[in-house]
Formats: sequence, C-alpha cells, structure tokens
Amino acid sequence: MLRLSKLTDYAVVVLVRLSVGEAVQTSPGVASSIGIPEPTVAKVLKALAGSGLVASQRGARGGYRLMRPLAAIPVSDVIAAIDGPIALTACVDGAATACETSSLCPVAGRWDPVNEAIQSALDGITLADMQKSAIPRAFRLPHPTQSIAAAE
Repeated sequence: MLRLSKLTDYAVVVLVRLSVGEAVQTSPGVASSIGIPEPTVAKVLKALAGSGLVASQRGARGGYRLMRPLAAIPVSDVIAAIDGPIALTACVDGAATACETSSLCPVAGRWDPVNEAIQSALDGITLADMQKSAIPRAFRLPHPTQSIAAAE
C-alpha cells in the first residue's frame, strides 16, 4: 500500500489553514485552530518554509504566510517538501536510495512509467481541490429537502 506520512497529511491541513483568516499566522495559533500539537506544526512549517511553500516573518507581528495561493500548490509539492521526491521503489529515477539487485532485476527501469503517472496525477490536484468548500459539483449531494433533479 502506498501511504503518505502523517506529517504530509498535517502539512496539507496546515497550508489550507494558512489560507483562511489573517495573512500571517503564528505556529501556536495554527496548532490550536486545527488540533495538532504545536511542536508538530512548528516542524511542518519549518519544512514548508525550507521548500518555499510558506515564508516566515520575524517580529511582534511575525508568523507564517503562504507564498502562493492554494490553487497554485499541487499536492505533489507538499509531498516532496515533507517526504522528499516521489519514488515508489528504489530503482525509480531520482530515488534517494539505490537498489542492491538492480543488475539482476528483470523489471529494472519498468517502474518509471508508473511513478510518472502517479506524479502526474498528484501534480493535477491542488490544495484548493482539497478544501471542504471545493468539493466538485458532481460529488455534492443534494440537501435532503431538495430533489436530485433540482440539484443539477
């Protein structure tokens, strides 16, 4: 099973939270509004700042702010900021570690198209798509008092 780390999940929540309210928000303020411990939020924000997704501002009115609108941040950028490059196996181009059996492997290099398809899919989903308010119309259920025909 392909599974993202909890920190990546938290990073998406933190970035969406930064898009709401004031332009600059503090780490403790974000943490209290989303229910994630402040040290974890601080760690996530530091990684996001290192990748250029957020900027930190020092001083009395300091905190963090988004560098781009949510619609310009693909999910793949968040994954790369927290977990590193997307690589399904050790033999995928750009993987952090090398495979010890690559010279004997009958499928060496064959994972690249799979990895590219996943990368492309994640590039096509932005954080704006991840917001609750951004549920595509096709997936919205009609209000219980509204007929299905009227909802379309």
